Parts: sequence; C-alpha cells; structure tokens
Amino acid sequence: MIESPLLTVRLKLQLISHSDLEFIHDLLCQKETDQYNALGIPESLEETISMVSPWINDNQRETVLNRTWIVEDFTNNSKIGLFGLKLSNNKYNRGEVWYKNHPNHWGKGYATEALNRVLDFGFEDCNLHRIQAGCAVENIASIRVLEKVGMIKEGRGRKLLPLKSGWSDNFEYSILETDPRNK
Repeated sequence: MIESPLLTVRLKLQLISHSDLEFIHDLLCQKETDQYNALGIPESLEETISMVSPWINDNQRETVLNRTWIVEDFTNNSKIGLFGLKLSNNKYNRGEVWYKNHPNHWGKGYATEALNRVLDFGFEDCNLHRIQAGCAVENIASIRVLEKVGMIKEGRGRKLLPLKSGWSDNFEYSILETDPRNK
C-alpha cells in the first residue's frame, strides 16, 4: 500500500525510496548532524544503502510500523532531512519520533513544522495514545523543537547514547493525545 505524503504549509513528507539515497548519504555524512547521532558517519554510499534499505523495506510493508519520510520544501523542491515514526504494538498505542535535518536548513522552523504534522498523523491516523522522543541533553536545538510543540520532558537516561564524544545522557520527552499542543 502506498501512503499519501504528509503535507504542511511548506513541507511534503514522502516515504523514502531508493531515489533518495544520495541525499540521505550526504545528510548522514554531515559532521554537524553526526554530533548527536548514534549511527555514526557512513564510510561509503554502500554503507548508507545497507543502513537505509531496511527503512525502505519497512515503508513498503502492508502494515507499516516504522515509517521514514524524506522531508522536502515543496516551495523550492529542496530536500531538507529525514523524519521517522516507529509504532509499538497495538496494545500500547505508542509511537516514537526522530528527525534529522541538513545543516543548510537549520533554524528555519522546518523540524517544528514537520513534527507537528507527524504528531497529527500519529494521533489522528494511527490512533496513538502517546508519542515519545529521546534527545541528547546537549542537543539544545532539538530540545527547543520538542518543547515548542508541547512535548513534556519526563526524565533523563544516564549514559544512554553512544556518541563520538562518549556516552551521553538522554532526555525523554512525550506527548499524549489529550495533552495541549502548540501549533
């Protein structure tokens, strides 16, 4: 089943495909985006393909539990970044979001705009009860995005993220379907 893209005022979130691999490789190779990323910088396009192919396969399943979208600014057709939503089993009605934007597009409100759209999708289309996100405690920009949409900091996981700089603590955020949202 092919899902329709998620649209906002400026953005289109389309499930990733093989045609996005060069952009994804470039995005993952940016030193700035790697700072708080536990994946690490891929050494080659082949390594990126190996990493991303399961995401593309997940997007093509009849029941998609792990969505990965390419985020595009459709006003100028530029690719901005990646956004993911991983669903738990139906009993918990929970999802987890993650995102990564190219440094050329930081500070323009794209992450907040995309996150609000994914929250809408999660609560309205997937009938989720709770959506959560993790964030390295030093990642001030992501903390601002999560809090801007109304997510609440619930706790701190000690030495949870294996980053290049060493083990990092991680803030846990969540928002419930009944919580107020900032759009």
